Amino acid sequence: MAFPTEKSLAAAPLSEVLIAWQGLGYNRRAKLLREAAQRLVHTPLSGTRLNLVKGLEALPGVGSYTARAVAAFAWNADVIVIETNIRTAIIQSFFPKKKKVSDADIEKVLAQVLPKGRAREWYSALMDYGAHLKRSGVSHNARSATHTKQTRFAGSLREARGAVLRELSMGAASRARLLGMLGVDRKEQVLAALRDLGAEGLVRQEQGRYALPN
Repeated sequence: MAFPTEKSLAAAPLSEVLIAWQGLGYNRRAKLLREAAQRLVHTPLSGTRLNLVKGLEALPGVGSYTARAVAAFAWNADVIVIETNIRTAIIQSFFPKKKKVSDADIEKVLAQVLPKGRAREWYSALMDYGAHLKRSGVSHNARSATHTKQTRFAGSLREARGAVLRELSMGAASRARLLGMLGVDRKEQVLAALRDLGAEGLVRQEQGRYALPN
């Protein structure tokens, strides 16, 4: 494990964190995770269940779902957690005919059926069950009021961003090299990716070349 503790992650150069993150999705999450680790080194989490969730939500890049999931799985806290497989499991069992099931509907059910003191085990089982339903051909995504269709990755700006960071993980590269790596038709997209990555602090430019941040 590259960064086994929050202290090791907080002290690591951002470039090393970005290289380790390759293939794990949105690269800005790696930067935010490092910033969260740096915050935790100085101000560890403590207090009641409610304060725990609020403390997690105050960390860089942590929203309601992530805060509650960490509270449930890391601390076994009795909090409500909703994600796609849990939605599938609850809709299958409690809303067999309803066309648009809101997260508020699902939250009410979870509040009633959550076995106190067993959140970690309970949510693991629900997620496994939801995944099993989907593998079996049962998917209720379209019946969730929060459902949105994910945009295509191939040819997207997200793909271009990832390609830039993968290239820079092997060392600094010239502007010409980066703009040409996805072909002539995608030069403007790569340029947009470079602008965005630079603004987010994920790429630096010096002497006409681009590199990962220190």
